[in-house]
Amino acid sequence: MALEAVFLPATPGQRFALLHWPEDARAVIGAVVGVPPFAEELNKSRRMAALQARAMAEAGYAVLQIDLLGCGDSSGELVDASWEAWLADVQLACAWLQERTSARLWLWGHRTGCLLANEAANRMQSPVDQLFWQPVLSGKQYLQQFLRLRLAAELAGGEVRGVMEMLRQQLRQGQPVEVAGYMLSSTLAGGLEKAELLLPHRSGRVEWIEISSRPDAGLSPAAVARLTQWQAAGQEVRGTVVHGPAFWQTSEISECHALLQASLLAMRRAPSP
Repeated sequence: MALEAVFLPATPGQRFALLHWPEDARAVIGAVVGVPPFAEELNKSRRMAALQARAMAEAGYAVLQIDLLGCGDSSGELVDASWEAWLADVQLACAWLQERTSARLWLWGHRTGCLLANEAANRMQSPVDQLFWQPVLSGKQYLQQFLRLRLAAELAGGEVRGVMEMLRQQLRQGQPVEVAGYMLSSTLAGGLEKAELLLPHRSGRVEWIEISSRPDAGLSPAAVARLTQWQAAGQEVRGTVVHGPAFWQTSEISECHALLQASLLAMRRAPSP
């Protein structure tokens, strides 16, 4: 497997990305663009994302992991980012990778990255397969939970009255807000709030994987409802549950090896006839 750090020309600046290429460059079986989660979930997930990208490359996939605008080693600060800019980054990464291989494209999203991947896939002209890790179904609900981190911090300091409304008012007025050390712009918050995990418009497959700390757990009720709806609409989608830690939110960096194996198995499954 070959690993290369690349900078993709973008507007503004450039986007840092890691390209994992199979040892046999002539035998690429798929092209994968990794779409990361948001804020601290991104930091907690970097280890697992690196392990999965490496495993995918060893299995024959070309994998591009991109730092979105204002994240990691890409240009800008988080406060510069918007939802539309991030969607443009995902599309940029897909176009860049597809210039280098004609293999079928996968978008691999984690948490809020699934919202971005799904919306980006719906804007593309050809079918895109998607791999979802613990997908966020509602950006509005996720934003509410994220803003509550500020509420918790204010509560610890004894100042809680009106905090949520104050944050909402700042965002409505186009002002950024600081939450858990992250400066969230009104344009990013607004785009996230409108994002929903909707039925894919194209005919690509969706492999949906959830992680549970209970070895006997099934898919969440929300996942079952969404998958049932999509299947009834003719979408090829399969759901899987693996046992392991919720590594994107654990206090220490943790790993879920069952997820690595399940992801490769899901991608290798033959499409339904």
